[in-house]
Amino acid sequence: MDVKKEYTHDGVTVVWKPGLCIHSGNCVRGLPNVFKPDEKPWIQAENASGPQLMEAIDRCPSGALSYYTTEGITSEEKKDAMEKSKVEVLNNGPLMVSGPLEIVHADGSTETKNRNTAFCRCGNSGNKPFCDGSHKG
Repeated sequence: MDVKKEYTHDGVTVVWKPGLCIHSGNCVRGLPNVFKPDEKPWIQAENASGPQLMEAIDRCPSGALSYYTTEGITSEEKKDAMEKSKVEVLNNGPLMVSGPLEIVHADGSTETKNRNTAFCRCGNSGNKPFCDGSHKG
């Protein structure tokens, strides 16, 4: 089951998909007054402006955080504007692939990703080939 939660403030709706999170901490470091992992709800969108929320969410490496605005702007469209793919090797972390890509799984099934995608390098992920943050444990 794909869990999804939404939090709206200042014309921006923050979309949270915990199953995609790799716990990079970019959100917490970027807006600690909004992203508070020890509180419920952990996302307190009212503590930042819409542009601040969008800027912080754009730094989410996994796609667990995204947004849409009342003007029809989405983080997906913003990311899709990037036409080339890039692979970044994160120190003690996953391979981060940015941009559009097609993934062919071992069983032959395929899926398309148009955002940042984190691939496991440590072998501990319960969501292979994707990173689920298990390397931090």
